[in-house]
Amino acid sequence: MEITGKITVGLCREETMTVGVHHTARALGSGSLLVLGTPAMTALMEQAATNLAQALLPEGWTSVGTMLSVEHVAATPVEANVRAVAKVEAVEGRRLRYTVEAFDEAGLIGRGSHERYVVETEKFMAKAQDKLNKK
Repeated sequence: MEITGKITVGLCREETMTVGVHHTARALGSGSLLVLGTPAMTALMEQAATNLAQALLPEGWTSVGTMLSVEHVAATPVEANVRAVAKVEAVEGRRLRYTVEAFDEAGLIGRGSHERYVVETEKFMAKAQDKLNKK
């Protein structure tokens, strides 16, 4: 079986959170207002995509983000509930392409696309560590 064989087009995963002060643009350094910061919104989108893949990959394998392009279209206040949805749009070998969206109680707050690449955990970490070893 191919490593990504269980990941198919159309699969979706949703993650939720309640916006806290630590999720705000002011706290994250991405703005000055006490509203959901774009980094927190995109992290929730990526979490949905990550968890979708991880649940279907064999032991010793994971996925890493390689591209994220999002549009943050509406502000969300502290204490609001947010949900992010990742939907598999394509599986191209070990490359996974998703559409991602985020919503608060009033509707759509963000949308975009995300790509992940499936890697063997040990091999990937060894390659990353080699960067320090070559100093």
